[in-house]
Amino acid sequence: MIQNDLQLPTHEGVIAAARSIAAILPPTPLLPVEIPLRDGSVRCHVKAESLQPIGAFKIRGGWWRLSNLTDEEKERGVVAVSSGNHAQGVAWAARRLGIPAVIVMPRNAPKVKLAATEALGADIVLYDRPGEDRDEVAAREVAQRGATLVHAFGDRRVIEGQGSAAIEITEQLGRQPSRILTCCGGGGLAAGLALACPESAIHIVEPEGWDMVGQALAKGDIVRVSDNPPATICDALQPDATKPINLLALLGRAEPGVTVTDDEVREAQRFAFAKLHLVLEPGGAAALAAALASKVPLDEDSVIMLTGGNTDADSFARTIAGV
Repeated sequence: MIQNDLQLPTHEGVIAAARSIAAILPPTPLLPVEIPLRDGSVRCHVKAESLQPIGAFKIRGGWWRLSNLTDEEKERGVVAVSSGNHAQGVAWAARRLGIPAVIVMPRNAPKVKLAATEALGADIVLYDRPGEDRDEVAAREVAQRGATLVHAFGDRRVIEGQGSAAIEITEQLGRQPSRILTCCGGGGLAAGLALACPESAIHIVEPEGWDMVGQALAKGDIVRVSDNPPATICDALQPDATKPINLLALLGRAEPGVTVTDDEVREAQRFAFAKLHLVLEPGGAAALAAALASKVPLDEDSVIMLTGGNTDADSFARTIAGV
């Protein structure tokens, strides 16, 4: 059963987050793109969150969550769990606000994400994935330090912060888009977009075998990943399950979820590089992959989220070369 006593994110909270973020960051570009179809093409738009200072949309939720801490909470610091993008979002906000930050990261996280998080001044605590429970590791750090846990997606302020991207989209497009295609891990961004644009259809896109949000929406309850999930190149989209706060925000709002393969994701990375001159990490290209594979209907008011660009040079070069 889903809890119904949660303090849920609100549209008003998203608006406030957008104002706060606009005061420190310029809007990311909303770029036109021609998506080929079986019987022609459609000209819609992409939202290039890969061009954020940390290379991902996670800067939004990190900033809004940390901005709302009390002075006492700021002094005690924060703990976050992330494979890289949320880590950098929290670390970036913490450095700007003068807040101590500890990030619990998997030992096998992409080296580019580990290095970037450390460069932002955060203390990194590594854990083995698979093998260790990251939430237990984080709970120990929170208890030892008296810190505040900043969850990557199951947090009201984080959700509101992520939704600020759709406030920008509405201003740039001049109206709410007909639909938004979004890469989906735990559902924080999708929930924020749904709150920001109540008139827009929200299409969530997840890697095959990791569609925990899509399955939860179909069931109406939390679904956990299988014991032996398939490997995926989308390291940023691998939560064990969504959270009740995300599911409640998306039930009745999100369209049925779709999944993409690694090959479809790689094709989207190549397309973005060739046609948009953008570098996307695999998880940041999932929504574009669904569009290119005609898994979601598109029209001229559709917007595709390009959520991150933090990939290492070697693996990206191999992808572009088709190796």
